[in-house]
Amino acid sequence: MTSSSHSILIVEDESLIAMMLEDFLDVLGHAIAGTEDSVSGALARVEQGGFDMAIVDVHLRDEVCWPVADALADRGIPFMLATGGHTEPPPARHASAPVLAKPFTLSGVEQAIGAIAPA
Repeated sequence: MTSSSHSILIVEDESLIAMMLEDFLDVLGHAIAGTEDSVSGALARVEQGGFDMAIVDVHLRDEVCWPVADALADRGIPFMLATGGHTEPPPARHASAPVLAKPFTLSGVEQAIGAIAPA
């Protein structure tokens, strides 16, 4: 269990994976700020704000997440990239973003959150 609770946005287009992440975050004592399954939905949610960090799937339907990553970075909101092994490297701006590899594990999610948690 982590020592502090965070509000976390999930950006994931596979509903079963999103539900699993919600369960993991709940077990770890974090609040789910919402779940978005598209770039446009995620951009609207980022604009609203009100969350501490995000878990962002690299591939969302037929799009890639880079506009969402840009919006998060522009607002200083920490995020991790979730991927089953994307083949192309991320844009240079996001090359140092932490990666949460699929399949997710509870301990992997916990460690990734700890790595990006605001002080």
